[in-house]
Amino acid sequence: MLADLPESSTEADASVVRVLSYNIRSMRDDVGALARVIRACAPDVVCIQEAPRFFRWRKAAARLARASELVHVTGGATASGPMVLSSLRAHVERTEDVLLPRTPGLHQRGFATAVLRFGRARLGVLSCHLSINEAERYGQGKLLLDQLAGMTGPDGTHVPYAVAAGDLNDRPDGRTFGLLAASLQDGWATKPWGKEHTTRLGDPPQRIDAVFATAGVEVLGCGVPMGLPGIAETDLRAATDHLPVLAAVRVPAAPAPKTP
Repeated sequence: MLADLPESSTEADASVVRVLSYNIRSMRDDVGALARVIRACAPDVVCIQEAPRFFRWRKAAARLARASELVHVTGGATASGPMVLSSLRAHVERTEDVLLPRTPGLHQRGFATAVLRFGRARLGVLSCHLSINEAERYGQGKLLLDQLAGMTGPDGTHVPYAVAAGDLNDRPDGRTFGLLAASLQDGWATKPWGKEHTTRLGDPPQRIDAVFATAGVEVLGCGVPMGLPGIAETDLRAATDHLPVLAAVRVPAAPAPKTP
């Protein structure tokens, strides 16, 4: 059985937040299996890739959120695939869907972003699905870093603590993955937990999905939750063509307001 990953918690000086990244292939597979995997991970935040984008996509997003016992925060068709779900533990302070510059002949890409608060800990969240084209992907990696660096709350103040999660279409030895890992904490490399490779069971093993965190966020564990109680290999095979990545991070709280 998989070793324990820290549970969600809120304390005076920090909050532990569980972040899940999952490419769901537009819910074309077994949605029941998908929802069971998500629920077993007990996430506070889910960064989805390949969310439904076309006919009645909002209804499909609501269906997944309801089946997973979560709520839709932002994204879907409005971000060209990336989406963010959360538990009711999260207080949503701000959302923004960003469409990226498009290379003719390639798919439109985007970011789904949100600023969420857990107790007094404020966390920026970015869900991404980067290009299959190497040159375009590298440019998108730069835009991702810029987006995190410029993330602000509803009051306009900078949000220093953030996570970016998604399908990178790149491996750790790739140029774009390396760009991100040079500026952010690669969750698996920082605190490996569970399994490493994120491609579908039976496919050539690769790690192309990841959770990254900015400086100051403590990564408590990150990896594919195979062996986690409640997660069956049959569900992982039936849910989609990627494996999920689950991370637990400790986010420092904002200073307590001064008493007059």
